[in-house]
Amino acid sequence: MTLQQLKYVIEVARSQSINKAAQSLFISQPSLSNALKELEEELGITIFLRSNKGIIITAEGSEFLGYARQVVEQAELLESRYTNTTSPQKFFGVSAQHYAFAVSAFVRLLKDYDIEKYEFSLRETKTYEIIEDVKNLRSEIGILYVNEFNKKVISKFLGEGNLQFHELFTAKPHIFISSTNPLSKKEYVTLSDLDPYPYLSYEQGDYNSFYFSEEILSTLSRPKNIKVTDRATLFNLLIGLNGYTISTGVISHKLNSKDIIAVPLKVDEQIHVGYITHKNVTNSTMANTYIQYLKESVEQEIVHL
Repeated sequence: MTLQQLKYVIEVARSQSINKAAQSLFISQPSLSNALKELEEELGITIFLRSNKGIIITAEGSEFLGYARQVVEQAELLESRYTNTTSPQKFFGVSAQHYAFAVSAFVRLLKDYDIEKYEFSLRETKTYEIIEDVKNLRSEIGILYVNEFNKKVISKFLGEGNLQFHELFTAKPHIFISSTNPLSKKEYVTLSDLDPYPYLSYEQGDYNSFYFSEEILSTLSRPKNIKVTDRATLFNLLIGLNGYTISTGVISHKLNSKDIIAVPLKVDEQIHVGYITHKNVTNSTMANTYIQYLKESVEQEIVHL
């Protein structure tokens, strides 16, 4: 087993394709396939399952990848410490529901890491895809919420993917509305107060189940409904149509307009927001730094509620 083989495995897992990985590594696809096959035969495990649709990482492959990343990371630290070679390119991915604090932490990570080359990804995406991204190692960290309504279903999918939920904070429900909305003057709002206004929620695609909804109280019937796919569109509609959405109340005015405010929603509910990781993969140094920044971003924004 060589360090180069470990790098091959990491790149194939990141690319989700042997062909794409070979292009990134500047080697031929047959050479990469042979190197992976030799490694699997040497270790007596199957790291990847090949199909016409691409590759799938096995459970034992996920565990191996966790160790491989640690070895490669330590080798890179040694190399940068004792040689004059340039820093290797860093890869890091996050998949999240639409939370401003997740973006704030990501921005801080990019600013604080003094590296010449990197390829980072931040996907604000659908709930099911967040779980799939971390399960298949496309992202190292996923960010989502659970509550009493969706907990059993989300926990089932996390268990099947060998994933673990780590709570960041518990929030009481709020609505996000425009600062000019008639409800903005109220100390709190009730569900009946919201009936005249358009309800905005995030589209969940093929997995548009109530249990995967990014907003709590997803089973309630509302007279006016609008589905959106991105946060900018949602905020524009909050302002332009006097709409509302339901969330944690944690909002970053550094990244978002001060025209959007949070008002408490009077319901007997709690929202548990956290991040998910793969049980068989040890967090990278970058992931641990991002998690720390997440916690600090949340603390800063909650103070201002």
